[in-house]
Amino acid sequence: MASNRPLLIPSPRTPGSNQEDLPYTPISTDLPKPIPANPKPVALMEVNKPVDKSPVPESVLNSSSSQRSISSIQSRASGANSLREVSFSDLGSKPVRHGSRGADSEALSMSQKEINDEDARLVYINDPGKTNERFEFAGNSIRTAKYSVLTFLPRNLFEQFHRVAYIYFLVIAILNQLPQLAVFGRGASILPLAFVLLVTAVKDAYEDWRRHRSDKIENNRLATVLENNQFQEKKWKDIKVGEILKISASGTIPCDMVLLSTSDPTGVAYVQTINLDGESNLKTRYAKQETLSKVPEKEKISGLIKCEKPNRNIYGFQANMEIDGKRVSLGPSNIILRGCEIKNTTWVIGVAVYAGRETKAMLNSSGAPSKRSRLETRMNREIILLSLFLVALCTVVCVCAGVWLRRHKDELNYLPFFRKADFSEDDQKNYNYYGWGMEIFFTFLMSVIVFQIMIPISLYISMELVRVGQAYFMIRDDQMYDEASNSRFQCRALNINEDLGQIKYVFSDKTGTLTENKMEFQCASIWGADYSGGKTSSQGDQVGHTAQVDGQILRPKMKVKVDPELLQLSKSGNNTEEGKHINDFFLALAACNTIVPLVVETSDPTVRLIDYQGESPDEQALVYAAAAYGFMLIERTSGHIVIDVHGERQRFNVLGLHEFDSDRKRMSVILGFPDRSVKVFVKGADTTMFSVIDKSLNMNVIRTTEANLHSYSSTGLRTLVVGMRELNATEFEEWQSSYEAASTALIGRAALLRKVASNIENNLSILGASGIEDKLQQGVPEAIESLRIAGIKVWVLTGDKQETAISIGYSSRLLTGQMNQIVINKNSKESCKRSLEDALTMSAAFHNTDQSSGSNARTHALIIDGTSLVYILDTELEEQLFQLASRCSVVLCCRVAPLQKAGIVALIKNRTDDMTLAIGDGANDVSMIQMADVGIGISGQEGRQAVMASDFAMGQFRFLVPLLFVHGHWNYQRMGYMILYNFYRNAVFVLVLFWYVLFTCFSLTTAINEWSSVLYSVIYTSLPTIVIGILDKDLSRRILLKYPQLYGAGQRDESYNSRLFWLTIADTLWQSMAAFFLPLFAYWETTIDGPSIGDLWTLAVVIMVNVHLAMDVVRWNWIAHASIWGSIIATCICVIIIDVFPTLPGYWAIFHLVGDGLFWVCLLGIPVAALIPRFVVKIFVQYHRPSDTQIAREAEKFGNLRELGGAEIEMNPIFDHPPRR
Repeated sequence: MASNRPLLIPSPRTPGSNQEDLPYTPISTDLPKPIPANPKPVALMEVNKPVDKSPVPESVLNSSSSQRSISSIQSRASGANSLREVSFSDLGSKPVRHGSRGADSEALSMSQKEINDEDARLVYINDPGKTNERFEFAGNSIRTAKYSVLTFLPRNLFEQFHRVAYIYFLVIAILNQLPQLAVFGRGASILPLAFVLLVTAVKDAYEDWRRHRSDKIENNRLATVLENNQFQEKKWKDIKVGEILKISASGTIPCDMVLLSTSDPTGVAYVQTINLDGESNLKTRYAKQETLSKVPEKEKISGLIKCEKPNRNIYGFQANMEIDGKRVSLGPSNIILRGCEIKNTTWVIGVAVYAGRETKAMLNSSGAPSKRSRLETRMNREIILLSLFLVALCTVVCVCAGVWLRRHKDELNYLPFFRKADFSEDDQKNYNYYGWGMEIFFTFLMSVIVFQIMIPISLYISMELVRVGQAYFMIRDDQMYDEASNSRFQCRALNINEDLGQIKYVFSDKTGTLTENKMEFQCASIWGADYSGGKTSSQGDQVGHTAQVDGQILRPKMKVKVDPELLQLSKSGNNTEEGKHINDFFLALAACNTIVPLVVETSDPTVRLIDYQGESPDEQALVYAAAAYGFMLIERTSGHIVIDVHGERQRFNVLGLHEFDSDRKRMSVILGFPDRSVKVFVKGADTTMFSVIDKSLNMNVIRTTEANLHSYSSTGLRTLVVGMRELNATEFEEWQSSYEAASTALIGRAALLRKVASNIENNLSILGASGIEDKLQQGVPEAIESLRIAGIKVWVLTGDKQETAISIGYSSRLLTGQMNQIVINKNSKESCKRSLEDALTMSAAFHNTDQSSGSNARTHALIIDGTSLVYILDTELEEQLFQLASRCSVVLCCRVAPLQKAGIVALIKNRTDDMTLAIGDGANDVSMIQMADVGIGISGQEGRQAVMASDFAMGQFRFLVPLLFVHGHWNYQRMGYMILYNFYRNAVFVLVLFWYVLFTCFSLTTAINEWSSVLYSVIYTSLPTIVIGILDKDLSRRILLKYPQLYGAGQRDESYNSRLFWLTIADTLWQSMAAFFLPLFAYWETTIDGPSIGDLWTLAVVIMVNVHLAMDVVRWNWIAHASIWGSIIATCICVIIIDVFPTLPGYWAIFHLVGDGLFWVCLLGIPVAALIPRFVVKIFVQYHRPSDTQIAREAEKFGNLRELGGAEIEMNPIFDHPPRR
C-alpha cells in the first residue's frame, strides 16, 4: 500500500562542484526579499491559457528561492494529517464523521491556524537562557516509570482499588475489626485481600524497576552540544531547548531538532526512523539554505524559530524561522525527531525545539486504548446476581434471627450468645446485647462477613495469571512464527485473550495484509500501446542495464522482468514519435518520486549495486522498472537528479515537487531540462488523473489506455496513470509566485499549497499507465476459506480500485463463482438509496426463492466503493446498509479512506453483539484496529504503526487461523469454565456455612476454623483452577484446524452463558446440601464438637470441589495431577497444622476425628453423593444432545476420525443473521 507519510523535498540549491561536467540548467542561489508577515494576495495561475512552447528564460529559472523549500511539504503534511490525526489528535467532543469528506479538513489542526506568539513556542537559536526565560520548557530527561519510592505504595493501592471487588473486601475487613462484628480473627480477615494486593504490587514494582533502569540508561547517554563556541559532550538529560547539537553518523537524535546544516553541501541528511515507527527505509531531511553555510564554531548563529506547540503528530510540523533579517518557512522535512538515527551522512547540526516529555516520540508513547473482554463484562453481571444472592442469604439470616430473639426474649438474660444481664458485679447491667433492632442489624453485617467469599476475590488474580500463561503459549507457538521477518506472535493486551474465541466479523486491509506489499512491475500501456503480451524475460537471462560512473559499474539491486519489444523501442531514443513517448514515460517513472538511490558495495570492487530506498513499495517498483529499461536514477539531491539514460548521464533540475496527498491522490514534479525547457510530470490514481488530462488531445489514446487499465486491474494489478505537459515562461512564473506565496502563508498554508498543485496539474497529455503486481501472502486463500467455513464473515476494506479488489477477491477465495454479486458504485445520495433498496429487494427475493425450492441458500457478496460510503455512513442510509450487509457472506469495500474503515467497523459493532476483529499493517488501518473489539497488527512493509496500536501482532495473515481456531477456542473454553467453577467453588462453601447458621439459632457462629475459611480460596482450591485454565485442551490442535465449524462454540457462547450459570447454581445448592446434611445426620446423636465436624466439612468440601474439577479435565498431564491431588494433600496438612496450635479453637480435633470410622465413611460418601447427579446429567446430555465439541472429542478419542478419513462430521448450523442489539 502506498505510504502517505510526508517525505518532503525542499527547494533546489547550487549543485556541488563535482557535478559540473553534467548538462544542467543553472539555478541561482540569490534569495528574493523576505515575504512580509501579511503578504498581498497573489493570483493563482490560469490553467486554461493556450500552451506557449517557448523555453523558459534563464532569468525565470534563476529566481527560484529557498522559499520553495517545502514544495510539497504542506501538501504532503495535509495528506498525512487527514490520514493520521484520527489516532494522534484529540478531537474533543466533536463527533467523528466516518463517511464525510470533510473529515480530512477537520483534522488539519495547526496547519489551518495562524501561529501567533500566544499559541506558538518561541525558540531562540543558540540561546537556551532566553528561550526558557519566559516559559520553563521541559528538560530532556524522560521518565517512563510510573512510581517513585515515595509514591509507589499510595499510588499502587489507589490503582488497585479501582476494582470494586477490592473495595468490597476492604469494607468487609474493616467491619470485622469492630468488636460488635468480630466474627473472624482480625488478622485472618485481612489476609486474603492483603495477599492479592501484595502479589499485584510485587509484579508492578518489578515492571517499574525495569522502566527505571531503562530511563537511567537513556538519560545518561552522551550528545555533542555547542557551549562557549565549541562542541562538548553533554548528557541527554541536561540538553535544553534552544541549544545547538551536532550528531555524527549512526548517532541517535536525543531530542526533536530543526536541521541547520549537514555534511552534504546540498543540506540533505538521511535518517532512519525504525525506533520511531519501525520503518527501516531511509528518509531525507533537509537544512535550509540560509543556515547551511554557517559554522557554529567560527560565527555566532542567532535567530528565532516560531513553531507550533508540542503535539503527537509525528508526520507534521509547522514553523517559521527568522534569521539574518529573513523569514523562512519550516516543515516536516526540516525536523528530525528523537529516536531517529543518522545514516549515510557524516554529521548534522540542529537546534533543539522539543525536549524530553514534549518530544513527539514521548507524546506518542502511550499504549493502545484499554479494552475489556466480552466474557469479563458478562461475568460482572453474574457477580451482581451473586451479590444479590448474598444479600438474600444475609436477609434470611437476620430476619430469622429477629424472629428467634422475639420468641426467646425471656431467656436472653442467661443464653450464652445473647446474654443480656451481667451479674459479675453487685449492680446488674446490660452485657453484650444492643437491643432487638440493633442485634438484627449487626446480624446482617456479621452475615456479610461470614459469607463474604460468595464474591470470589481470588477470581481476579486467577484470571490475570491464566491470561499470562495463555499468552506465553501463544507467543511460543512455532506455527505463528514468521521466518521472513524473524518475528513471533506478540500479545500486547493480556485482558482480551478469550475474545479471540468468539469472533464473528473479520475486517481486513488488503495491501500488506492479504498481499505481500512487495511490488513487481508487470506491464505498461504507453501512448495506447499495450506491452503486456507475456513475452517478458528476466534480466537474469541477459546482461541488463548498467551505468559507468568513475570507472565502476552501477547495477540495480533488484531485477525486473522486461518486455523485449519495449526494451528495444526504449533504446531508439527520441528519433521516432513512439520512442519519444516511451522516453517521456520512463523518465516520469524515474523522476516523479521521492526515492533515494544508495550505492551498495559488492564482492567485486568494480561493480556496485544501487538500492532504491523509499517509503512506498509502489515507487520502488516503478523506479526499478525504469532502470531495467535504461532510465537509471543514480543520484538525487535537494535540487537536482541525475538519470543515466542508456549510458548517457543527464541532469535535471528539480524546480518543484508536489507530493502525494489523500485529497489529490497524485504527485507531480517540475523538471528543468538541459535544453532549458520545463516540464511537469504527474502520476496518480486513474480516478483523479483522467479528470486533469486534456481530453481534446488524442482521445483515441485515452480510450485505449482506459481499456488497458481495466484489463490490468481485472487481473489484480495495481495501476497508475502518468501524464505530462510543457510549461511556458508565463505559466512557470505564475506557478512560482503562487507557490512562494502559499509556502510562506501563516494561515491555511496546506490548503493553499494543494490549490497551487491542483492548478499546475492540469491540461495534461497522457503518457500511459503502469501495472504492478502485489502477490498474495502464502496461505491467504486457505485461511479465508477456513474462516468462512467457521461462520466468520470476512470483510475486505481496501483503497484499490474496484476491478483490482474483485480480482484479488477471487484469487483469495473471498469471492466464488456461486456468489451473487451486489455492486453499489454511485455518486449521489439518491442513487445510493435506490441501489440499497433494490439490493434489499433482490436479496429477499433470492431468499424466498431458495426457501420455496428447497435448495441451498445462495450467498451474496456486497461490493461497495468509498464514494458511495460518503453518502451512506453517518446518514439514515446506514441502517439499510447494515441490513444488506447482514444478508451477505462477503463485503468488499473499495477506494475507502481510513476514517471510512473505522466507520464500517462501527456500523457492525454498534448494531450487534457480535465480536469484531480488525487486521491491518499500515498507519491508515490504526483507526479501524482501535475501533474493533480485537485489533491485530501485521508486522509488514509499512512500519509498525498498526502494531503499536494493536492488541495482538503477528507476521502473516494466515496465522489468524491457528490464533482463532486453536488458541482462541482454548482460551475462551478455559476462561468460561474457570469463571463458572470459581463461582461454584466459593458458593458451595458459603452455603455450607449458611446451612450451619440455620441450625445454631442464627448466631453466626461457625464450625469451620476461621483460618480454613481464609485459606480456602487462597491455598486449598486456587492452584488447580489456574493450572487447568492454562493447560487443559478440550480438543487437539489437529482437530480444531481440520474442522473450522468447531469454532462456532465460542460464537454461540457455549462455555459461558446465563443457562450454564443457573445450572451451576442449582448444582451448587445440591452439593452444599449433600456436604452439610450427610455428616449432620451421621453425627446427630453423638457428642461431636463444632471444630471437629468443621474439619470434616472442610476436608470433604475441598475433596468434593477438586474431584468436580477432575471430572471435567480432558487432557491430563503430571502438572494437572500434581495441582489437583496436591491441593487435597496441602489442605490436610494445613488442617493438621491449625489444630496443633493450642491458642486456636479446635485444638487436636482432627487427631480425635480420624480415629472414628464414621469420619472416613462421611469423607468418602460426601463427594460420591454430591457428584453422582452431575455425573448422570453429564452422561445423559453427551449421549442425547451432544455439542460439536463433544462429538469431535469422542471421535478423536476412539479413533473414528481415522476411519472417517475425509468424511464430514455433522455440526450445528451456523446462522448468518446477527442478533440485533
